[in-house]
Amino acid sequence: MSLKERISEDMKTAMRAKDSERLSTIRMLQAAIKQREVDERVVLDDAAVVAIVDKLIKQRKDSVAAFEQGGRPDLVAKESAEITVLQAYVPQRLSAEQIGAEIAALVAELGAAGPGDMGRVMAAAKTRLAGKAEMGLVSAAVKQALAK
Repeated sequence: MSLKERISEDMKTAMRAKDSERLSTIRMLQAAIKQREVDERVVLDDAAVVAIVDKLIKQRKDSVAAFEQGGRPDLVAKESAEITVLQAYVPQRLSAEQIGAEIAALVAELGAAGPGDMGRVMAAAKTRLAGKAEMGLVSAAVKQALAK
């Protein structure tokens, strides 16, 4: 079963259970997927769907930070609930140690040295770790590896 099919099945389950919060989050996700498919005139594969989910999670995390600063605990709770629903559709993430090991291997493989090679290492890291790791952590690991 593809990820898009799983999302559709989860939407049907949420409808049957009358779980309106989960249903609205899944509908928002499906709308984002459909929008990208229509805009680019393609059928998205699982990797592209995971990228969309990652983007939506990042947006929600940014919103949580803004709402916490603004003193809006009601909106913080809503956004946090959406993050929880969306995280069910991304694969298990690598830990910081695993990311560091992957980046160290990648730097050695590319023969990169110094901050000037950051772009080259990040490009390779994005292809290798897409969907497996949060890119903010990957970027920090690359900076640390190239600073040595």
